[in-house]
Amino acid sequence: MESFNTTATYEPARERRPQFWRLAMRCAQIAGTVDVIFFFLFHALGSPILAWVNVVSVAMYAGAYYALKYHRNKIAVVLIWAEVLIHAALGIILIGWESGFHYYLLMFIPAICVSASRRWAVYALLGLWGYYIALDVLMWFIEPLQPINQTALHIVHLFNLSVVFAMFSYLSSYYLRMVVSAQRKLREMATTDSLTGLSNRRHMTYLAEKALARFQRSGHPVGFLLLDVDHFKSINDAYGHEAGDRVLVCVADVIRKELRAQDLIGRWGGEEFLAILPDTDTAKAQASAERVRNAFLARDWRAITGGDLEVTISIGVSELRAGDDLSSAVSRADMALYRSKASGRNRVELEAV
Repeated sequence: MESFNTTATYEPARERRPQFWRLAMRCAQIAGTVDVIFFFLFHALGSPILAWVNVVSVAMYAGAYYALKYHRNKIAVVLIWAEVLIHAALGIILIGWESGFHYYLLMFIPAICVSASRRWAVYALLGLWGYYIALDVLMWFIEPLQPINQTALHIVHLFNLSVVFAMFSYLSSYYLRMVVSAQRKLREMATTDSLTGLSNRRHMTYLAEKALARFQRSGHPVGFLLLDVDHFKSINDAYGHEAGDRVLVCVADVIRKELRAQDLIGRWGGEEFLAILPDTDTAKAQASAERVRNAFLARDWRAITGGDLEVTISIGVSELRAGDDLSSAVSRADMALYRSKASGRNRVELEAV
């Protein structure tokens, strides 16, 4: 008999959590294996009734496993709850509270809290608590129906305790990984532009401030590129916003490919992108900008829409100066970008000296 991390779910969205249900399948396998061990253990300890109960338990966990495999999650949950509740009660009534079968009921507590809505979690926890207390109180008034000797009882108790300890450790590790993964995803959502995968403006501002701090300490140059897709509105008008989004994704890919791994690239707003180039003076920043511009000219943009589409980019270049803050450095790159647009687009312009 074994319990694992799943419980009734009452929201359709929860049915779509493949990682959670894969864990449930894994635990069903472990639970079935434990029940096979129980079969032989209880035969050896002289409790044939409980031994054959485990055959039914193995069948129920096998049913739960295949129900989960074919996305019949509610059926699996019913089988698991029924197996644990009934098996725990039988074990306690037949050989006593000291057998430790009640430990398995406690494993439902984190499962309920994780997988059920708040209202259903309260109901389920209260029901589980009531069931647990009822079994405890019942054993105050009756003797075990099929008692085993004290040594055998100690063996069963230690076995149950060890299994539950191992399962709690396994599930705690899973929950920790799940929390860490969720935190990582939240950080990515907070710092990443969802369309292009580049840093968003807020995160770029944070990274730029760090670059400024390094410059102030070391005096190393820092270059800024402000890049803007030419005639982007006409692309949206001619091919639609979905095509425009695909263009932006490709734009981000081109910029990322042509710049260095240590360069910081972000979507600054709309069709505008900002690149921060550490250890790069104006001349080197200009060379990088020209490399990006030429990569745009070499790319076949027609594959995005199937139409006669050409995409060019205008770039303004600036270099961080002593006493600069982020706003002033980007502002000079913006003015250079404006001159690039005014001079016919598809150009790289440097900041005014």
